[in-house]
Amino acid sequence: MLHYNCCFLPQIMEVAVGQDEVLVLEEYIEGDTLDYLLQGGVLTAEQTRVIVTQVCQALWVLHTMGAVHRDVKPENIILRGQEAVLIDFDAERMYKPKLPADTEVLGTVGFAAPEQFGLSQSDARADIYSVGVLINVMLTGRHPSKQMADGRFGRIVERCTRVNPQKRYKNVQRLMAAL
Repeated sequence: MLHYNCCFLPQIMEVAVGQDEVLVLEEYIEGDTLDYLLQGGVLTAEQTRVIVTQVCQALWVLHTMGAVHRDVKPENIILRGQEAVLIDFDAERMYKPKLPADTEVLGTVGFAAPEQFGLSQSDARADIYSVGVLINVMLTGRHPSKQMADGRFGRIVERCTRVNPQKRYKNVQRLMAAL
């Protein structure tokens, strides 16, 4: 069983492994999704910074275990009081450095990095791409291809969403430092 201590991820209660599937029983997270909150309008820069930093802390835990979430979006973030909890690991995969590309195309169009569509293998930088789109949506209500956030956050979004993963932030710790 995986062991981690991160309040920004649901706690895993039990794992059952079958021949072709893994079943995971995890903590129920009570709260509203970030998507629901955004229906009321965009967030301030400070609100965005706090929530995205918490999402990055959750991703850091996953990335240190060799996992890539691959579906970071407002619908997969639940706000539990002052905590942003990253949920929904259906598209998650373990990074396999020997493979040239992902064996299964998964992720949400608009949030998924280009490499998730068979161009190359997705690694932690695919989640960084999604976080860049997330930041922009939180601040403007729109995808960065339609309207880019202003100022420093716009520069962060631009770097996160570069098509070439090598030109994005190297890891979520560097992204958190930029925030």
